[in-house]
Amino acid sequence: QVHVVESGGGLVQPGGSLILSCAATGESFGSFRFGWFRQTPGKDREYVAAIGWSDGRPYYADSVKGRFTISRDKAKSTVYLQMNNLKPTDTAVYYCGTGRLIVSSLPFARNYNYWGQGTQVTVSS
Repeated sequence: QVHVVESGGGLVQPGGSLILSCAATGESFGSFRFGWFRQTPGKDREYVAAIGWSDGRPYYADSVKGRFTISRDKAKSTVYLQMNNLKPTDTAVYYCGTGRLIVSSLPFARNYNYWGQGTQVTVSS
């Protein structure tokens, strides 16, 4: 069993930056991958980025490449999402998910076993 808690959301102006955190507790994460997704009302959860806990290898959706950076700190059992040059279209609730996933399954929310409660990100002037 794994428990994850997101934090760091808020209101930011277009072009600004935010760092989201996903703190994980529970069983060993050695074989896990962590993903960030976002969701707006009436839409499915959208894949943003993912990272392997063991090797730290990052994966990104095309929509955020070059603007967002995913990382993890093993000592703090935390995954981060650094978001730069934010746009109004980035406004959403951001969720952290995890599980024992293969790379090809990372973009699909249904494959993740554990989710946090989400954190709201609003990009507006």
